[in-house]
Amino acid sequence: MSRQVIHTDLAPAAIGTYSQAITVNNTVYLSGQIGLNPKTMELVEGIEAQIRQVFDNVKAVCEASGGSLAHIAKLNIFLTDLSHFQLVNQIMGEYFSQPYPARAALGVASLPKGALVEMDGIVVL
Repeated sequence: MSRQVIHTDLAPAAIGTYSQAITVNNTVYLSGQIGLNPKTMELVEGIEAQIRQVFDNVKAVCEASGGSLAHIAKLNIFLTDLSHFQLVNQIMGEYFSQPYPARAALGVASLPKGALVEMDGIVVL
């Protein structure tokens, strides 16, 4: 099994015992990204800014793996308030085009650092 750690300074550094992503053969497993600014490591303010920052962070890790957002096969979205689901859909439409990845959206009680949204996924190169 070929296993490679993916890291980019264009996405937040890991805040725990994990890697930004791991590639196994031609599959990239993306760790969860929250709306941290990678330069300041501070959470951006507000749900819209956090959603955009998360997509930017996910995009940066995808690109560091040799892929792009178009290579995401499965995307998981975690929201502390499911009333923001429509906003996620709207913003996602700015980052993705058809065919869209498979996706799950889950309501959760809380996220690291008080984030309002987190996303992880699987990329196939």
